[in-house]
Amino acid sequence: MALKLYYHPFSSYCQKALVALYENAVPFEPHILAGPDSPAFRELAERWPMKRFPMLVDGERTVIEASCVIEYVGLCAPGPVRLIPEDPRAALEVRMMDRFFDNYVSTPQQRIVTNALRPEDARDPYGVVEARNMLDTAYAWLDQVMAHREWAAGEHFSLADCGAAPFLFYADWTHPIGDAYPNVSAYRGRLLERPSFARAVNEARPYRKLFPLGAPDRD
Repeated sequence: MALKLYYHPFSSYCQKALVALYENAVPFEPHILAGPDSPAFRELAERWPMKRFPMLVDGERTVIEASCVIEYVGLCAPGPVRLIPEDPRAALEVRMMDRFFDNYVSTPQQRIVTNALRPEDARDPYGVVEARNMLDTAYAWLDQVMAHREWAAGEHFSLADCGAAPFLFYADWTHPIGDAYPNVSAYRGRLLERPSFARAVNEARPYRKLFPLGAPDRD
């Protein structure tokens, strides 16, 4: 039975899961969430009342959260690219970096975007300043880490890079990385050149008009 993935191509967390699937050419049945009234969205809501995505369905099993989707696929459909190392210490480094990108890059980036979607009288300028400060702190820390690494957790592409790719992609649109963090910029460039992420980026191009801050004319 084919894996079913409920997702939207423009979602950073969905792209995180897609990169993992594309890395190992894992076959899946796409269920694109084309709005709350779409059949795919209704099916998602029945299985997962939080209505967050991506969601993976494998028979009777439902797997939520992008990191868990990637781990599950690695267990049930392993491929040549091992995204979580077998060595426990190396795996811990991968998971730590995965949490870094989720919590300190994606979260503040989405906070800024969410604020832009609110009515003007409900916006939170102070929260946006806090989010931008967190992104600057995250960029500075990551710039030091990536000075001696090709990928997020070392020499090998991993779960952490699956998330770093879309999160840094959109973070740079939201709060530019710029010349102050050359190692982060170079790492983002390597991620964009990775075929699995390049595919996800291209599949999402038709939706760029949805970016509330205005998608830049690049990437």
